[in-house]
Amino acid sequence: MITELNDRSREIFRSLVDGYIQTGEPMGSRTLSRIPGIDLSPATIRNVMADLEDAGLLYSPHTSAGRIPTEIGLRLFVDGLLEIGNLTKDERESIEGQCKSSGSSVEGMLERATGALSGLSNCAGLVVAPKTQTPLRHIEFVSLNPGRALVVLVTETGVVENRIIEVPMGIPPSSLVQATNYLSAHLVGRSLDEALLSINEDLKNHRDQLDALTKQVVEEGVAVWSGANSSTAPALIVRGQSHLLEDSDAANNLESIRALFVALEAKESMAALLEKTDIADGVQIFIGADNNLFSHSGCSLIVGPYKDSRENIVGAIGVIGPTRMNYARIIPMVDYTARLVSRLIG
Repeated sequence: MITELNDRSREIFRSLVDGYIQTGEPMGSRTLSRIPGIDLSPATIRNVMADLEDAGLLYSPHTSAGRIPTEIGLRLFVDGLLEIGNLTKDERESIEGQCKSSGSSVEGMLERATGALSGLSNCAGLVVAPKTQTPLRHIEFVSLNPGRALVVLVTETGVVENRIIEVPMGIPPSSLVQATNYLSAHLVGRSLDEALLSINEDLKNHRDQLDALTKQVVEEGVAVWSGANSSTAPALIVRGQSHLLEDSDAANNLESIRALFVALEAKESMAALLEKTDIADGVQIFIGADNNLFSHSGCSLIVGPYKDSRENIVGAIGVIGPTRMNYARIIPMVDYTARLVSRLIG
């Protein structure tokens, strides 16, 4: 549709949307006529605005002569007219400093990354934490007291889980070493489904040389990892929800915003959100009704995927804000943060 607009209509439309994003107020023809570079009379601008309204790109929220972009208009602006800016050095250092200050914990790093995005964008920061089925980087059995052992699981996303399991009384240390080596050969670098298929086939064909005690430990280790993956659904981290209420339009839609966060807490919604980032590389922008989650909240979502060391998408990070958020500034902010998180995880 953008190619169907002539230069005059395109410039007026761009100036109107820029003004609306900055002020949140409807833009009138007289205000637009005073913008440098627009050498048109208010009457001419009104005619152009009427045409843009007929095309579904603008509407008047009140009885005033001012206009604001529709969601379709905002989508057209973002896709065809937006000039994306660059992050300042201070903004990059702020995001990187907060992410790296969390130590080795992936969860802590994701929380700080979300908080950094929220603070810099004045929007709500959002992270969908790593998906299930994340391959293992390391598994190890450590003997504790008689009849008990510690299982150390480290995923490729850096998540560390320690579980205590029951083992046969009097099991020799060599059996724990053998179990560690066996599972390392079958589990490391594979998803749970891939690993279980390999182990079951191996045991079925009797190709392994495991003794009875070691087999018990192997079965316990597989059960621990299966339980860890099945119980760890994609988690949602949200910071700075109060920013959504600082926008006057959003404050008027308090119930809709509350319903939005209730929906986001649903695992199905989070899974659907993550799937949308899986289908295309780079930052995704959902404006209002672009996503069913946001259709009645007056909000938009800018989200980017982050990856593990194997370049698999394991989560998503972004911001939720009013539809009039500063897209030119926030898009590169989300992109930089998603790439930084990928680098730190990898």
